[in-house]
Amino acid sequence: MFYNVMKAKEIVELDGKALERKLLMGDDEHSISIIAMRKEEIIDTHTSKSDAAVYVLDGEIEIHFEAEKFKIEKGELLMFNKDKEHKVLALKNSKYLLIKI
Repeated sequence: MFYNVMKAKEIVELDGKALERKLLMGDDEHSISIIAMRKEEIIDTHTSKSDAAVYVLDGEIEIHFEAEKFKIEKGELLMFNKDKEHKVLALKNSKYLLIKI
């Protein structure tokens, strides 16, 4: 076990990029990551091998499922089951915590 205090919003910066992901711990199936996206950037349709939770640290994103879309703003959390096809759209420059369990 390790201990480390971090300022989540400062962990990842875009530095001119449209999208940046920082894996904090775990692997491709079970992990905690912070993702930064520039406004209007899209993560194309995909599925997750694990149940997931998205917590918006800054900005505003939209997650699109088959027939539904959810707007998630700073301080809000969305949880969803694995194998649900979805895509992500940044409505503003945004940073969010992605937890896959």
